[in-house]
Amino acid sequence: MAEYGSTEAVSAPVLASPGFADWLAHHDISIALTTYQTGRLIFISRRANGTLRVHERRLPRCQGLWSDGRELLVSSEAMLWRFTRTADDSDPGLTRFVPRQGFVTGAIDIHDIALSDVEGRPAPVFVATAFNLIATVATNASFRPLWRPAFISAVTQEDRCHLNGLATEDGRTSIATAVSRSDVLDGWRERRRDGGVAIDIASGEVIAGGLSMPHSPRVHDGRLLLLDSGRGRLVSIDRQSGSVDEIAFCPGFARGLAITGSHAIIGLSRPRRNHSFEGLALDAELAARDSAARCGLIVVDLERGRTLEWLRFEAEVTELYDVAVLPATREVEAIGFIGPAISTFVDHK
Repeated sequence: MAEYGSTEAVSAPVLASPGFADWLAHHDISIALTTYQTGRLIFISRRANGTLRVHERRLPRCQGLWSDGRELLVSSEAMLWRFTRTADDSDPGLTRFVPRQGFVTGAIDIHDIALSDVEGRPAPVFVATAFNLIATVATNASFRPLWRPAFISAVTQEDRCHLNGLATEDGRTSIATAVSRSDVLDGWRERRRDGGVAIDIASGEVIAGGLSMPHSPRVHDGRLLLLDSGRGRLVSIDRQSGSVDEIAFCPGFARGLAITGSHAIIGLSRPRRNHSFEGLALDAELAARDSAARCGLIVVDLERGRTLEWLRFEAEVTELYDVAVLPATREVEAIGFIGPAISTFVDHK
């Protein structure tokens, strides 16, 4: 068994479109992503010779991920971790993310994460799906509740609506997504096909309904984008009318969305054959295209809806949860929580 925070080579082969590494170089970015079932924080970057490099750390049940390129927040089974970026003096092309803080939250099923204004100061905020609310870290508790949907009647450890997505705008929480408006334990499972909603956090109003397992809302240049995962779609939503427009089809269960320029990076998963994923319109959409769901990334042109590049995991890694862009990086890795690397890494200000 891998040690917590250890490094291992990715056991599944990674395939990518011929232009994927060049696309990273052109945009001067790397990509971080989380896998749910196999518990990995993975970095996709470039070696000095221009080929793709894949680096990973083991984190049990890691899901939510956020980064602005300087800091990185990631959730695991009972923790929220904060990493910060540091350069390697011996290799100017290498960027390392170093673990600096760990917040013990307990198993509250953290989904989306962001850094947002909390009482005038930036702080980690996250969706605590097990409690149907958005929260922040606390010094003397597992979390501090900040907001919950109006249709949730109590703060209780029952996943009722499967609140999962969180978008920020101008440094503040803006949009949340949930699989349903259910107010009973596990009620969301019977509403997976068309019970999903996008909610304006400030007003509490539902701005769009009829979605199928929506995930990963993002506000980009004032435009609300999200993944209508149960139908395999990247969509834009008019926040005034609630109208939903498809931008692109996603050949997999879409979850995890990051934007760079006019391009969307979307995480894809192979559907689990259980009650969570079965019976969704995505199955019929894939069949109509004579295609199978895949696990990996696609890069979509937001203006034309075309898939420009792709990356695919072929074996052990079958599910992704979140995706983040790491700007101004070439080769990226993270230092683990144990072992000689963390023992010998010392810096000061």
